[in-house]
Order: sequence, then C-alpha cells, then structure tokens
Amino acid sequence: MPMRVYYEDTDAGGIVYYANYLKFFERARTEWLRALGIEQDSLLSKNVAFVVAKVLMENKKPARFNELLTVSSQISTLKHASIVFAQTIHNSAGDIICTAEIKVACIALQEMKARAIPAEVTEVLKRGR
Repeated sequence: MPMRVYYEDTDAGGIVYYANYLKFFERARTEWLRALGIEQDSLLSKNVAFVVAKVLMENKKPARFNELLTVSSQISTLKHASIVFAQTIHNSAGDIICTAEIKVACIALQEMKARAIPAEVTEVLKRGR
C-alpha cells in the first residue's frame, strides 16, 4: 500500500515521529482486509473487533516529510482467536524503513473478552495469505 509522509507525521526536524509508523501499519492492515472483502464496520455491528495485543517494531532508517513509502502486510500466524502480521515499510529506493510484528486479538466488543475469529473471516484470510 503506498503511503505519503505528510507534515503532520513528522517531528520538528521533518523526520517521521516513531509512533506514527504504527498508524501506517494500522492503515495498511485495514486496507488489506478491505481488499479481501472484510469490512471492519460490518464486524463491529456483529460485536466482533480486532484489537492490538502486542507490537514488536524496529526502526531501521528515517522517513522524511513528503517521502513516498510502501507498506506491506502479510499474515505470519493465524490462530483460533488471533492473527500475527509481519509488516514492512520501504521507501521509494527500496530501503527498509521500519518492520513490525503485530499481534491482533479477536474480541467480543461489548464483553471485551477474547472470542474465536468468525469462520467466514478465517476462510478469507487463509485464501488471502
């Protein structure tokens, strides 16, 4: 997924503020799911939500204001009630800017308790890997 670095993403020196990489990863996961036909608002209406449970992120190089980045997302582990995504951000030269392993848990939103990923979602994810 292409992503442009906006002024709002940067610190005073024009470098992407580290926490904003998490926003880039979140947007890429959401758009990847959307491309597979999984709309999270539809899941929310069924009391199903995905929440970030764990993040392991490594910053490799700085990204700067107005730079065009590419964020890739793939599933590294798919379990009964969680998904681990391997995500990478590259700059236009192909350099790795940032990598992350992000575990999301499936919950029953109103109860705020873990639940199984719906079978129809799991099937789509297995095909989309």
